[in-house]
Amino acid sequence: MRVFRKLEELPAAWNRTVASIGNFDGVHRAHQLVLGRVVERARDLNAKSMAVTFDPHPLRVLRPESAPPLITPLPQKLAAFEQTGIAAVVVLPFTAEFAFTSPAEFARRIVVERLHAAELHEGANFRFGHRAEGNCDQLKELGHELDFDVVIYPEMRFRGETVSSSRVRQLLQEGKVSRARQLLGRPFSIVGTPSKGRGYGTRYTVPTINLAPYPELVPKNGVYVTCTRVATESFESVTNVGTRPTFEGESFAVETHLLNFHPISLDETAEVEIAFMKWLRPEMKWPNAEALKEQIGKDVAQTKRFFSLLSTHRGA
Repeated sequence: MRVFRKLEELPAAWNRTVASIGNFDGVHRAHQLVLGRVVERARDLNAKSMAVTFDPHPLRVLRPESAPPLITPLPQKLAAFEQTGIAAVVVLPFTAEFAFTSPAEFARRIVVERLHAAELHEGANFRFGHRAEGNCDQLKELGHELDFDVVIYPEMRFRGETVSSSRVRQLLQEGKVSRARQLLGRPFSIVGTPSKGRGYGTRYTVPTINLAPYPELVPKNGVYVTCTRVATESFESVTNVGTRPTFEGESFAVETHLLNFHPISLDETAEVEIAFMKWLRPEMKWPNAEALKEQIGKDVAQTKRFFSLLSTHRGA
């Protein structure tokens, strides 16, 4: 998959594409369906398949005070795009100047002159152009006028839930990571580095990792069954999201206890990915450290049981 940061970077030889344009936050099941169809149609038409997205998220430019935290920051979004088989992603810089682009200019200058789109595939709630004035009906009219086809996909529902970025975000903010996993088609995960200043050396011998401050979406405060990848090694794990109220000097942290741990190489730049599998319990203030330790033992036992059942199910 090739990634372009400017429309001008697109190869001149790419004179026919099938594309989808959007924010794609989460790259959830509905996004995957559309992008999968884009890949198929590009193959049918001997064209290039392409996703076009924006960085930063438009709301961070237009209404920064109400912009939501991202489900998938750009590096994770690009990794999810690659899983769809899409040939290329264009990451358009979203600026205040770009926001003034009219729907007609957007279709002519971007869809036709730069993307050379034969087909554009979008969800039913797609909006584009200045103040989001353009809708799917107008896009179809512009397609007819400018000679590109438009394919619109109805709202997707999965096991009774609407599949949308806003619904995934709501579920995560409620701690319902299992339901969010169903809509995403994969576990929700966050990627960061270990917290600085904790004395990590080249050989890491303690089975607990605190994540450095993470600016995007994290699930509701609580304790979760997780899978944690540290560089190239993966561990079953229990993760606490919250303020650790049992101890003095409460401060927010994402703290992960690795199961079946063995000493590993780790420094402050190592990539740590935590995938949230299941909610265990709310974060609580315990009377003392011993009570907390006893509860952690119960959390670990539940987590081991979860992975044992998961392993049995996969082997069936």
